[in-house]
Amino acid sequence: MEYTFEIVGVSPILYFFQHQQQVVQVPQCRGVEYLGAYKCTLDAFLKSIETIPCKQDWNLEQVIDTVVSFWMRNSDTVQYWKSRFDDAGGKDNLLVARVADVNGLKAEFEALLSDG
Repeated sequence: MEYTFEIVGVSPILYFFQHQQQVVQVPQCRGVEYLGAYKCTLDAFLKSIETIPCKQDWNLEQVIDTVVSFWMRNSDTVQYWKSRFDDAGGKDNLLVARVADVNGLKAEFEALLSDG
């Protein structure tokens, strides 16, 4: 399975928590997970991967490799999001990232397009 990782934004903690609760209430086999971190560091996101539900048939080692690879190859993007996170005042916010298997992400995008 092939995975993708992307930092997608900064969110107030409460909004992120509400989103995660809505996702839990909708029974579906998703190949996409959203992660929140209190710091813009590789270690913070690697720790947040531990929260991915076990229902996924994901190879966690490959997921970790994908996150590390993103971090090493996209220093400008990481710095951009670190700045946005710092601008937001950090303590009441999370830096949000999306980790997904490529097929699951494709299915999510297709579902968004078909709903519109």
